[in-house]
Amino acid sequence: MSGHNSVKSDPAHTLALLWRTREVQRSGRGRKPTINLDQVVDAALQVANEAGLDGLSMRTVANALRVTPMTLYTYVPGKAELLDHMLDTVYLRMPRPALDPDCWRTRLTAIAQQNRDVLESHPWMVELSPARAAAPGPGFLAKYEYELSAFTGLGLDDITTDAALTYLLTFVRAAFCAASSAPSQLLSTALHGGRRLAASDSEPAPAFDPAAYPTAVRIGTAVGAARRSACAPDDAYHFGLARVLDGLAMLIN
Repeated sequence: MSGHNSVKSDPAHTLALLWRTREVQRSGRGRKPTINLDQVVDAALQVANEAGLDGLSMRTVANALRVTPMTLYTYVPGKAELLDHMLDTVYLRMPRPALDPDCWRTRLTAIAQQNRDVLESHPWMVELSPARAAAPGPGFLAKYEYELSAFTGLGLDDITTDAALTYLLTFVRAAFCAASSAPSQLLSTALHGGRRLAASDSEPAPAFDPAAYPTAVRIGTAVGAARRSACAPDDAYHFGLARVLDGLAMLIN
């Protein structure tokens, strides 16, 4: 994760590219370009979605477009600026349906779900720091404006509104990371398998001895029976989101 975040771009140059205020300088000689910046970004998104950021490089994007890597530098100075473009493009393309005008909890639930959907479609995004994802391009600003509108009429001052939105989105990001963590899923699966074994065997597994671990076995068995699954990220997400909204209600009410 830190390796990708260490790839830094020049802020002024990045903003000029994101807002398309800096035209690509080309010589009048030679063949006309066969690709454009949007195609470069789309190819990079496809590579990252399929191979993650470890599989993303100027060369892999060039291969996807069937051009030489040097061709890409006509459109973006390097990988850092390409990452900035990818993030802003994802934000720009996020759906922004009308939000419920009557219920703030419904509005914030929708905002949370939209961000969760984006992470599920582009899981590589969590490998980048939230600070990088806040480059003020057209996509980020459109997303920010839309999400702030969910807090309209709640009586919060501007600073608190921004903090509340950050709190909500931080939870979504953390919940996604926890749900996609392979070690935690393996541990959960092992515990669930042990509970089933202990429940079906005439000789309970020692590791799941209710005399030694009465609370763990009781609650673990109840959870396994209720969810019929070792890992229930949806349950954890909805439970956590409800608690986040309960906490914000303390400010709003």
